[in-house]
Amino acid sequence: MTDLILALDATERTAALEIAEKTAPYLDAIKIGYPLALSAGLGIAGEISKFGLPVIADFKVADIPNTNRLIAEQVFEAGFSAIISHAFTGTDSATACVDVAHDHGGECYIVAEMSHPGALEFFSGGVAERLAKIAVESGADGIIAPATRPERIRALREITGTGKILSPGIGAQGGDATEVAALVDGMIVGRSIYQAEDPAAAAASYARFRR
Repeated sequence: MTDLILALDATERTAALEIAEKTAPYLDAIKIGYPLALSAGLGIAGEISKFGLPVIADFKVADIPNTNRLIAEQVFEAGFSAIISHAFTGTDSATACVDVAHDHGGECYIVAEMSHPGALEFFSGGVAERLAKIAVESGADGIIAPATRPERIRALREITGTGKILSPGIGAQGGDATEVAALVDGMIVGRSIYQAEDPAAAAASYARFRR
């Protein structure tokens, strides 16, 4: 199954909720990050979840284990279903997020490699592979890998096996859903949907790639 996940980075609560409601029939989850959470508050997760979709907290948590644990607790108490964490801070820090997620019946995803060009300055030379291994070692539910570089998805799949891969970068960043859909468990699309003149129609156009 390949899910369609909306990266909802609108920065105004009412507009975000309108987009979420219109696109919900075509989606499997909605991911929100700091732009919306900082403008609308963590409670926006509960409001979005009323449309019948799980909400992913894309906060890329990256701190010591205790701080990660405190952040993750707030995330799940606010009504999120999953959290995204970095792992370059170490296996113990990643495990803290994973443990809290699982204690709440949720999921945790580890960033193995990001989708923008600058990511290659650091997520290269075996770094992404090591982060993917930490995801496996920490018991994470899966990793984040770039739709903009399908060959990297294939390489990281060799490490994660049956663990899920969620892949951002489709649409505005140049990732091609026709190629990526068969490689991942979740396609993440942002601006191409939420900035579209008709977000529902845009979401429907990507929903055809769900498998």
